[in-house]
Amino acid sequence: MDTTAEKLAVGDRVTVEIGPIAHGGHFIARHNGQVIFVRHGITGEKAVIEITATSSKVVRADVIEVIEPSAARVEPPCKYSHPGGCGGCDFQHIDLIFQRELKRRVVVEQFARLGGLEVDLDVHGVEPLNGLHWRTRMDFAVSAAGHIGLYGNRSNEVVEIDDCLIAIENMKVGEVAARKWNGKERLEIASSSKGQVNISRAGRSISGPTELNEEVNGLSYKVSAQSFWQSHKRAPSTLVTESMELLGLRDGDVVCDLYGGAGLFAAAMSKRVGASGKVHLIELDRHATADAKKGFANTKNVEVHVGRVESEIRKVSKADVLLLDPPRTGAGKEVIDEMVRISPRTIVYVSCDPGSLARDAKYLTEGGYAISHLAGYDLFPMTAHVECVVQFTRK
Repeated sequence: MDTTAEKLAVGDRVTVEIGPIAHGGHFIARHNGQVIFVRHGITGEKAVIEITATSSKVVRADVIEVIEPSAARVEPPCKYSHPGGCGGCDFQHIDLIFQRELKRRVVVEQFARLGGLEVDLDVHGVEPLNGLHWRTRMDFAVSAAGHIGLYGNRSNEVVEIDDCLIAIENMKVGEVAARKWNGKERLEIASSSKGQVNISRAGRSISGPTELNEEVNGLSYKVSAQSFWQSHKRAPSTLVTESMELLGLRDGDVVCDLYGGAGLFAAAMSKRVGASGKVHLIELDRHATADAKKGFANTKNVEVHVGRVESEIRKVSKADVLLLDPPRTGAGKEVIDEMVRISPRTIVYVSCDPGSLARDAKYLTEGGYAISHLAGYDLFPMTAHVECVVQFTRK
C-alpha cells in the first residue's frame, strides 16, 4: 500500500475497476493501494463509487454510477434495491445465471482459502427461476412510524417497504405493510406449503394457526411458527431428495441427524432404515424439539435428543451414516471430532455458509474423509447466500 496516498474518507467518490466477488455479497476494488468492499457492482465494471464506511481494516463503498457496465447487469425488479435502500437483497442488479456463477466462485475460493481444498461444483437453479416470490419465512423490522421494513445494509435504520418481491405471494406483504403496528417488536410471517399463514411478534402468535402443516415428498409435518424451517419453498423437497440419494441408507442402519430441527430429514431417514434401524435426531432449539417429539411420538425408530450437539452426540457410540445441517456458524472442530469418532461410512453435510463449510471440510479430510460429491443450490436468489450439499466418504 502506498502510505503517502491520502486515505479515503466517508463521502469520497472515486472511479475504480470492480474486481472479484468476495464472500458476503460485495466485490473487491482497489484505489491507491487501499482495498475497498463494494456493493451494487459487478466484476469487470468501471464505476464511480462513494465511500460509505471506513475503519483501520476495512473501507466500504456503493456504486453510484456505472461507466462501463457488465453484460450481466440488469434493471433490479425491486424499487428498494439501490444504494441506501433495503439491505435484504444483494444481487437484484445481476442476471440470475451470473448470480449462480458468482456463488460458485465464492464456494471455490472459500474451500481453497479456508480449507486448503481444491473443488469445483455447479450451482443449480431452483424454481421459481425468476428468483422472485420464493421465501416462506420473513422477519420484518418495525419503524418508529409503525410501518414494516427491512434494515439497510450494515445499518440499524429501517427502510420502510410496501411489498417484498422475494416473499411468497400468499403472505400478502402489501396488506401487512398497509397496517400500522405499535411497538418496536419485529414482525415474523411464516407461510406453509399448504397455504397457511402465521404472523407472530416477539415469538407470540397474533394471527393464523400456531402450528403449520407442511408436506415434503409425500411426508407430512406439523411445525410451530417459531421453529426453523427451510425458507425457500422448494428447499425442503430439493434438499431431502438430494440428501437421501447421497446418504445411501440401508435397512437396519443407525443414523445421526445433527441439528435435526423439527425432523425434516429424520422423517425420510426413518422410512429408509426400517424398523430394525435407528435415527438419532439431535437438536437444541426447544420449539423444534417439541415439534419433533410430537411428530415422532409413534415412530419407534426415531429418538429425539434435546441438547447441544457436541454433548448429545457423545451418547452415540456408532453410526453407519450421518447428516448434519448446522446454522451458519457450522459445526466446528469439537463436533467434527465426535463425528469422526463414531465413524460413519457416509456423511452428508448441508450448509448455508461456504466459509464454515470449508473450515469443517478441512477438519473432516484431516479426520480420514474425502469429498465425493459437492453441489450448490440457489435457494437464496437475489442474495449472496448459497446452499451446498456435500457427501464425504471414508478414505
